[in-house]
Amino acid sequence: MNLLRLSWKNLTFKPLSMLLSITLFALGVGLISLLFLLQHQLQDKFEKNLAGVDLVIGAKGSPLQLILSSMYHVDAPTGNIELGAVKPFLNPKHPLIETAIPLSMGDNYRTFRIIGTNSDILDIYEAKIAQGKVWERNFEVTIGSKVARDAGLKLGDTFSSSHGFVEDDNLGHEHTAFKVVGILATSGTVLDQLILTTNQSYWLTHDHGPAPTPAATGEENDHDGHDHGDDAHDHGDEHDHEGHDHGDDAHDHGDEHDHEGHDHGDDAHEHDHEGHDHEGHDHGVEKTVPKPLLEEPAEKQITALLVRFKGRNYQALNMQRNINENTEMQAATPAIEINRLYSLMDSGEQALRILAFVIIIVSALSIFISLLSSLRERKYELALMRVMGSSHSKLFMLILVEGLILALLGWALGFLVSHGSMHLFAGQLAEAYGYDFSGWIFLPQEWLVLLGSLALGIVAAILPAMKAGQTDISETLLKE
Repeated sequence: MNLLRLSWKNLTFKPLSMLLSITLFALGVGLISLLFLLQHQLQDKFEKNLAGVDLVIGAKGSPLQLILSSMYHVDAPTGNIELGAVKPFLNPKHPLIETAIPLSMGDNYRTFRIIGTNSDILDIYEAKIAQGKVWERNFEVTIGSKVARDAGLKLGDTFSSSHGFVEDDNLGHEHTAFKVVGILATSGTVLDQLILTTNQSYWLTHDHGPAPTPAATGEENDHDGHDHGDDAHDHGDEHDHEGHDHGDDAHDHGDEHDHEGHDHGDDAHEHDHEGHDHEGHDHGVEKTVPKPLLEEPAEKQITALLVRFKGRNYQALNMQRNINENTEMQAATPAIEINRLYSLMDSGEQALRILAFVIIIVSALSIFISLLSSLRERKYELALMRVMGSSHSKLFMLILVEGLILALLGWALGFLVSHGSMHLFAGQLAEAYGYDFSGWIFLPQEWLVLLGSLALGIVAAILPAMKAGQTDISETLLKE
């Protein structure tokens, strides 16, 4: 019988003791592995969504809240800022700024945030179009892959938004009609869970007037109708005047033209009414390309501005302090705030890691005590093995293999527990934060955990193995 089979039979002879040792070991290993999985995936999400953004400008408040709401979309915004205050940063000729991306937010569709912005946001996240195209007109949207999958949206679908960031039928904007014109390829960034449209769409959604602006709805045609009607009136009046000069026939002719002018004006009024009924209700099914934000009124508002610098010179690095001290806005550096978040999370993570190491040490002591106590009951068995030709080293290896088996089983069970738990928690984490997590990611650190587990098993078994190897045949058999 080889050592592996003999060791396994010795362990299963006392299954409860073996189960206790394995369970304790698995708890420690599982907790450490789970922490690795969470830390890796959270850091991966944070780093991917930094997207090279150097500065975020928004309303006064918590800088961390500004970063979380504007870049990670897991918190409420600090407020809105007037477009006039940020127009200098939007100027393409700004000497310090390479890219400035405006964000307007405050609505959702089935908890997925609707963000008013421009197509530059796709470039900083290196996102690609999987189907359709990039939004260009008001109330056109390009959606993330997660939105398409979970909300069941496809190209050509239309939907209405809800106010806020939670789904509530009482807060629905029934007068809106967003149309899906594009779906993004999965990028592993925050764009996967966003609905992107124009900033003007966000303003029109919250404009509760009887009809949207001409630029958004194509009311220019309606005004053309009015003008044409007026021309018809003028034309009729002109002929009517001529009728006074040329007699009754001419007068009748003028009346005829005057009547026709009125008819044409009525047509124009009718066309205008149809335009309002068709387009004013949903802010423009015939969507138009909006003006650049630099041409929009200064009193319009956006939520935040994502800024990339051309270079990191003194003026660029000093911009944050200048904004915070000299304006009604605040600026925050994403990298600094995320490091601050890491430091806040680190204390809790350290506590859990210490708890995991304590559990592992207790499990190693359990293995040590289990093997040591079993030697007292197996002295006669070991002596007989010596009589049958087993060497001291073979007895030593027998106990050592038992310790390794317990450690290996504990690691395997802990590995399954950690990944299984992560898989179960992934749904809750995705619901709470909107990001996809997976329990079936295997990290290089887990091989280190395996090596550490085997080393701990050897350390726990080394003393009992040495005592087994020193078994004295004559003394043991005489006592028996």
